[in-house]
Amino acid sequence: MVASAPRPRSGLGLTLALLAFAEFMIAIDYNIVYVALPDIGRELGFTTQSLQWVVSAYAVTFGGLLLLGGRAADRLGARRVLLVAVALYGLSSLVGGLSGAPWLLITARAVQGVGGALLFPTILSLINTIFPAGAPRTKAMAAWGAAGGGGLAAGALAGGLLTNYLGWEWVFFVNVPVAALIVAAAPRLLPPDTPRADRYAGFDLTGGLLATAGVALIVFGLVSGPERGWLSVRAAGAIGLGVVFAAAFAVVELRLRTPLLPPRLLRYRSLSTALLAVFVFSGTLAGEYYLFTTYLQGVLGYSPLKAGLAFLPLTLISMAGAGPLATTAARRLGFGVSLGIALLLCGIGIALLVPGMSTDGSYLALLPGIAVWGLGGGIAFTVSFAAAAHGIASEQQGVANAIASTSQQIGSAVGLAAIVAVSTSGLDQTSSPADVVHGLRVGGLVAAIAAAAIGVIIAAFLRDRPVASTPPAASPTPRSTPAGTGPETSAPQDVTATSSR
Repeated sequence: MVASAPRPRSGLGLTLALLAFAEFMIAIDYNIVYVALPDIGRELGFTTQSLQWVVSAYAVTFGGLLLLGGRAADRLGARRVLLVAVALYGLSSLVGGLSGAPWLLITARAVQGVGGALLFPTILSLINTIFPAGAPRTKAMAAWGAAGGGGLAAGALAGGLLTNYLGWEWVFFVNVPVAALIVAAAPRLLPPDTPRADRYAGFDLTGGLLATAGVALIVFGLVSGPERGWLSVRAAGAIGLGVVFAAAFAVVELRLRTPLLPPRLLRYRSLSTALLAVFVFSGTLAGEYYLFTTYLQGVLGYSPLKAGLAFLPLTLISMAGAGPLATTAARRLGFGVSLGIALLLCGIGIALLVPGMSTDGSYLALLPGIAVWGLGGGIAFTVSFAAAAHGIASEQQGVANAIASTSQQIGSAVGLAAIVAVSTSGLDQTSSPADVVHGLRVGGLVAAIAAAAIGVIIAAFLRDRPVASTPPAASPTPRSTPAGTGPETSAPQDVTATSSR
C-alpha cells in the first residue's frame, strides 16, 4: 500500500484554508454565470438556442473527465495535479472574460471544465490523506463542506453583483487572482507527492477515454433534449452512443488488473448510497435553481443584482448546514439517517416554495422554503462526499471522490433536463405569466417529491451506526470491508465514523 502523504511543513490550518478556497472557487462557478446569461447573449450575439452552451460546455467536460481526474490524482500525485488544474482553471477563465465571440467563450468554458474535473477529486483526495482521522479530518470536512455548499449558493449572488457593477466578463475574471493565489501558495502548504514507481503503469488510458466519451455524450444528450427534442439525433443519438461507450467501459474494467474504476469499490455500501444521494441532491438543486431564477427574473421582474441578492439567505443557511452541523449529524446519527433527513428537508423546503409562487407574489413568502431547503442542501452536500470517501484506501481516494463527482454532474444534467421539461410542457411564446407560474409549481412539486422519497429510501437502506469508541492510533486511513463480504470494521470518530451493517 502507498503510504499516506506526510503533514505539510507549514501546518494544517493554512493547508485547510487553501483547500477550502480552491473548493469555493469550483463550487461558485456552478451557478455564477446564470444571472449573467442575458447580458452575455446580447453582447456576444448568442442565439436563444446556443446560449445554454455557456453552461453546458462546462458540464460536459467536467462530468466526462472526472474519473480520469481522480485517477490522475492517485497516480501522478495530488499536489502536481492540483497545480495543473488550477492553472488551467485560471487561464481559461481569463480567456472566457476576454472572449468576443460565442465559439471562443464556449471553448474557454469547456477547458474550464477540464480544470474542474482534475481539481475537484484532487481536493478531496488531499483532505482524506493529509488530515488524520478524528478531529482534524472532521474540521477539514466541515470547512470543505461549508466552502462547497456556500459556493453553490453564492454563485447566483456573486454573478448578480459582478454583472450589475462590473459587467458579465467579471464572472470569469474573478477566478484569475484566486487561481494565481492558489498556485503560489500550494507548493508551500501541500506536502510533496509520495513517489510511485508505478505512476504511469496501468493508468488505464483506454478505460479513461471510454469513460470520458460515455459520460460526456450522455450529458451532452441530456442538455440537448429540452432544446432539440428527446427523440432528435442530438439528444437520443448522443445518449444511446454514450450508453454504448459506458457499457464498453464496464467490460474493459472487469478484465483489467489495475482498472480506472475498480468494480469492488461499488460494493462499499456507503459509497453506493452516497452516489444515489448526490445524484438526487444535485438533480433537484439544479432544477430548482432554474425554477427559482426563472421565477425571480421572468415573473417578478428582478434585475440581475436583485436576483443575486435574493440568494443571500440560501447562501448563509447552506454554509451553516454544510459545516459543523453536517459533520455532527454524520458522527451522531450515521450516514444513512443524516442523508435521509437532509434530502427530506430539501423536499420539504422546495415544497414550501411552491405556494409562494404567484404572478403577484412576494419574496417574503419564499423565505420559509428557502431556509429549510438551504439547511437540507448544505447537510446533504457534505455528508454525501464524506460517505463516498469512508473506508476507501488512501491510494484510491481520488477515484472514489471522482465517482461521486461524476454522479453529481450526471444528476445535475438529468434533474435539470427533467424539471425543465416538466415546467415548460405546453408553454410557448404566447403563454401568460399565470401559465408560466403553473409550470414552475409543477416542476417544484416533482423535485420536492423526488428528494423526499429518495431520502426515506436511503435512510432505510444504509442502516449504519455512529462509532463512539476512539480508533486505534495505527489506523490513520481506515479501510472497511465492502458490504456483504466480511465482518464490520470500526471507523474513526469523525465524519467518516460509521460502520455498515
